[in-house]
Amino acid sequence: MAKPVIMTVDDDPEVLQAVARDLRRAYGDRFRVIRADSGTSALEVVQQLKLRNEPVALFLVDQRMPQMSGVEFLEKEMELFPEAKRALLTAYADTDAAIRAINTAKIDYYLMKPWDPPEERLYPVLDDLLDDWQAGFHPLFEGIRVIGNRWSPHSHQVKDFLARNQVPYQWLDIELEEEAQRLVTCAEAKNANKAHLPLVLFPDGSRLSQPSNLQIAEKIGLRTQAERPFYDLLIVGGGPAGLAAAVYGASEGLSTVMIEREAPGGQAGSSSRIENYLGFPSGLSGADLARRAVTQARRFGVEILTPQEATSVRVDDPYRIVTLGDGSEISCHALLVATGVSYRRLNVPGMEKLTGAGVYYGAAMTEALSCRDEDVYIIGGANSAGQAAMYFSKFARNVIMLVRSDSLTKGMSQYLIDQIEAMENITVRVNTSVVEAKGTTSLEAITIADSKTGEKETVTATSLFIFIGAMPQTDWLDGLVERDERGFILSGPDLIHDSKRPRGWTLERSPFLLETNVPGIFVAGDVRHRSVKRVASGVGEGSIAVQFIHQYLSKV
Repeated sequence: MAKPVIMTVDDDPEVLQAVARDLRRAYGDRFRVIRADSGTSALEVVQQLKLRNEPVALFLVDQRMPQMSGVEFLEKEMELFPEAKRALLTAYADTDAAIRAINTAKIDYYLMKPWDPPEERLYPVLDDLLDDWQAGFHPLFEGIRVIGNRWSPHSHQVKDFLARNQVPYQWLDIELEEEAQRLVTCAEAKNANKAHLPLVLFPDGSRLSQPSNLQIAEKIGLRTQAERPFYDLLIVGGGPAGLAAAVYGASEGLSTVMIEREAPGGQAGSSSRIENYLGFPSGLSGADLARRAVTQARRFGVEILTPQEATSVRVDDPYRIVTLGDGSEISCHALLVATGVSYRRLNVPGMEKLTGAGVYYGAAMTEALSCRDEDVYIIGGANSAGQAAMYFSKFARNVIMLVRSDSLTKGMSQYLIDQIEAMENITVRVNTSVVEAKGTTSLEAITIADSKTGEKETVTATSLFIFIGAMPQTDWLDGLVERDERGFILSGPDLIHDSKRPRGWTLERSPFLLETNVPGIFVAGDVRHRSVKRVASGVGEGSIAVQFIHQYLSKV
């Protein structure tokens, strides 16, 4: 952490230099001494310190300055650093103003000039003030701060992007926290215009207003552009299957690049707890699994581009050329599609309008703290919904699971069912669906229907989390790669009909197990037709795909 600041302000250059010298001599090993020659310039520095989240321990300010007196400056800075200690340097004629300022500017002490010798007349006073400040000081958060509104979809987007990319951040709600108001005031003072939320503040004092994920990624150093135009293996999708393929491919000598639209880990990366993954008897979070896999992949030299998106692919033998969202292209010999699936959108009245403002798809770990002591509704009956319910139960007053089927056993692992049944604040309502979401600027209520009785009821709700279905994102493969009626990619034996190879297949051999109808384009994980929707199976398919890719490359 940066040293706490002692700021001294005086318009007399010689006095300012002497004060700063004495302060550095006594406190320079523990504090950073900053000086300013006017109240106006000091206020600008203070605003910058606030935006950088640097603590200020003490202000030592001369009273008699033109334009802005010492007391006037202290009254202004007090709004930004209310916990700092304040000492006023005065002449004999200023003592009345100093005494009055004890109430108005909350000064802790005033010192008469001259202060020589400092060992007798300056340091004892400041020692006491600094010791008092240190006793009540709590180290500040050193990282990115996000200021926004809980019910803002854009604020949720920023939080979710940072959380899924495992970037620590501090969330400050503009409606609940005074600190958020102070920071917005500073940002507006520096820019001389209104700060639009969400506002993202970085440790170096820079900031982004209403940023896109790409802007944040570039600022925090995520790679969005490939280093080279060509790779042996290009992987689209950074979930378990894509990460496994990246590790196995790069470790076996293939130059490998992976493209991920949101964050490495995919849907599994947002799971609050995975307890049935082999080798982790006490379980681990999806974020932990993703972090370990990303570290492993990078150690073997995998380039990971995020947030980046594949928009189309074409074949120019022996190359497969992928076009990215920014218009750039990457060529490869072998392409692996491991884009996984997204949660299916719930198409009922009011739902789309309130998405990101009380209605969320996934995002349990991003929004859980905001739901403390509230009632949380979860739609879904598979493992992802069960994991979310268990996680929310630690924060929410009550967690109500709304399940369309008549039992959890149809889609959820037994260990999760047992855990849910043991939690007193989790309620499971079966044969139930949500038919409407209500609210103006944020979710206020939902209408629930019983599929057996047909009865409907409207209940107050501020947070609804949806974990239903699986939608593959494969439109970018239109006209080239064969898919089933739902968009899942066909491969291997699923392409063979009446002992005939796929239409347009040019090789003498049949497609490999995980190869599509286009030689050299492979598929793994949840996006594959009839795949097993489990983390372990995705990892297995990703590793197996690399073996087929080696066989393919040996003939190119």
